Amino acid sequence: MPYLHRSLRPQPHPVPGVARTIHSSGQSFEQLRQGCLQSRTLFEDADFPASNSSLFYSERPKVPFVWKRPGEIVENPEFILGGATRTDICQGELGDCWLLAAIASLTLNQKALARVVPQDQGFGSGYAGIFHFQFWQHSEWLDVVIDDRLPTFRDRLVFLHSADHNEFWSALLEKAYAKLNGSYEALKGGSTMEAMEDFTGGVAETFQMREAPEDFYDILEKALKRGSLLGCSIDILAASESEARTPFGLIKGHAYTVTGLDQVNFQGQRIKLIRVRNPWGQVEWTGRWSDSSLEWRSVDLEEQKRLGHSALDDGEFWMAFEDFKAHFDKVEICNLTPDALEDNALHKWEVTIHQGSWVRGSTAGGCRNFLDTFWTNPQIKLSLTERDEGQEGCTFLAALMQKDRRKLKRFGANMLTIGYAIYQCPDTDQDQDGHLSRDFFRYHASLARSKTFINLREVSGRFQLPPGDYVLIPSTFEPHQEADFCLRIFSEKRAVTRDLDENVDIDLPEPPKPTPREEETEEERQFRALFQRIAGEDMEVSAEELEYVLNAVLQKSKCHSHRGQGLSGEEEWPHYVGIIGIRHRIQLLCYFKSCPLNVCELVIKEPLGNSGLLTLSPRGQTSGNGKLEFEEFRVFWDKLKHWMNLFLRFDVDKSGTMSSYELRTALKAAGFRLSGHLLQLIILRYTDESLQLGFDDYLNCLVRLENASRVFQALRIKNKDIIHLNINEFIALTMNI
Repeated sequence: MPYLHRSLRPQPHPVPGVARTIHSSGQSFEQLRQGCLQSRTLFEDADFPASNSSLFYSERPKVPFVWKRPGEIVENPEFILGGATRTDICQGELGDCWLLAAIASLTLNQKALARVVPQDQGFGSGYAGIFHFQFWQHSEWLDVVIDDRLPTFRDRLVFLHSADHNEFWSALLEKAYAKLNGSYEALKGGSTMEAMEDFTGGVAETFQMREAPEDFYDILEKALKRGSLLGCSIDILAASESEARTPFGLIKGHAYTVTGLDQVNFQGQRIKLIRVRNPWGQVEWTGRWSDSSLEWRSVDLEEQKRLGHSALDDGEFWMAFEDFKAHFDKVEICNLTPDALEDNALHKWEVTIHQGSWVRGSTAGGCRNFLDTFWTNPQIKLSLTERDEGQEGCTFLAALMQKDRRKLKRFGANMLTIGYAIYQCPDTDQDQDGHLSRDFFRYHASLARSKTFINLREVSGRFQLPPGDYVLIPSTFEPHQEADFCLRIFSEKRAVTRDLDENVDIDLPEPPKPTPREEETEEERQFRALFQRIAGEDMEVSAEELEYVLNAVLQKSKCHSHRGQGLSGEEEWPHYVGIIGIRHRIQLLCYFKSCPLNVCELVIKEPLGNSGLLTLSPRGQTSGNGKLEFEEFRVFWDKLKHWMNLFLRFDVDKSGTMSSYELRTALKAAGFRLSGHLLQLIILRYTDESLQLGFDDYLNCLVRLENASRVFQALRIKNKDIIHLNINEFIALTMNI
């Protein structure tokens, strides 16, 4: 399972600064470059070798590719020639038009471009065959180092290349992005806003043309002026329509870049125009205001020059904004900050980031359609306390991103269908600000939700809600689907967020004090007699003897003489049936064939020096000799009856086993409200492949939990949830000796 535990506490939004180096050597770009210069060698990247494994994972190249450095392809290679512009991006043989459209858009924002494409490199002085690029990933900036060996065929670049064959920044950028995602093949197919976010750390919003607001032109104009990256595309209804050409020269299912907006005087009217670019570097719009259309004849040459109009088939073209809305279906905008589409006054947005995972059996509950499991999804509490300036509500933007799916493509992973729902936080139905239960969602509807559940890397939405407490639940559409996710919440005013699954709350009663012999109940007297028959005069039992006692009571079995003081082989135990009751005994026989010896051993072992099994002992410790005294056994028996009743209660389907979701509620009823991470580990440890566990594993789990909790409570520092251990105590505890 590729899901690693991370802190559930909200993280600050990353500030562009020094990016984290991720090369396996642990060295930075400059350290690696200086090492190559000193040894007079050209850098070769072992992390992304010049081999087929870096190209494809499911196929072989159709032609023999040759990896060459730029100096082996042309005489005078240049990193950037005459500035990095959108005309430097021409698509090769890889289906990554979505990436190229994002790169073309990136060139329109020089500040963002300089971050992704550092200017401290080139083919002049200091050249060592090494380059680096920086990308945003999930909450941080990464510095990706590559060598400059590129796949070629007949001395021509196979993939992304510049219109000028001496320029290589765009080809090297594509290689670095391929390395980040595992291979070139991993870049096939995608959404423009995915790459836009990786280039900026911004937040993307999608507009469907059929639902576009009346001021959509102004929204796009504002976004371009503020450096936002814009892409557009035409939807396809079937795979056969992919890259099909429309009667006006547009390509379906293809990613375009929006590069400009302007207005022109035409026959006494101001016509709104939009400039679009095809990353192929050719194949353009042929309708009104296309490169060779008649409309341009009515525009004077100075105006044409200002607009950069030309009749070249370079992939870039103008079109009337009304035609743009009629022929394109979707526009994607990546805002460097969420205020890019708001009024002219810039706001400082508060940003928090939550990292989490959907794990099968514990936190992968699916959408609200699956009520029995939906409540197990991660739950993030959002407290909105301050209204927007001059508004009644509080504005925030929630962006949910599934992580590393492109990188995991080679292992068969695809984008999952994801979304989220937002609920009013109740005054009741919560246990100390904890996880909302299934019953809450049975009777309450969401106040807001993502527009749709969709198989994109990120789903985002802008909301305005009254001040108050809310719970946001990110989920996949189907239950039991696993992935890591990153949730970003942007708010105009300060908003407090907290993961409801991060806390551990153990509520265990104090063990009862010993009952004086004269005050013992009939049940306790029966127990004492049984215990004495098995234990002998010392009134202590070993693990094997404890197993015998429990099985005798639970199964009404015929018992053989034991230690010379047991019952005769023919004597039955009808009077001990009353100890647990006939009804419970019959039910438990379906689940509990015998008390497993390993549980009995666990009950008796001393986990930490002489502090003993605090679960069992009313005095807080056992005798330390590996045996169990009667009072300790009596406390354990009370616990065992309670746990058996919980098993019967929460085995809802009466299957004789408990599902991972039933276990979660049973543990809470037993006094253990655990963090999402601990629940994941327990489910991995104790359930089978179908996420079920039998009574034996259930009992084993509870004994261990109770034992660990009692030990922690005994050793914790006053008013703090920490303990101090010396080396002897640590080893004794971790080895359970």
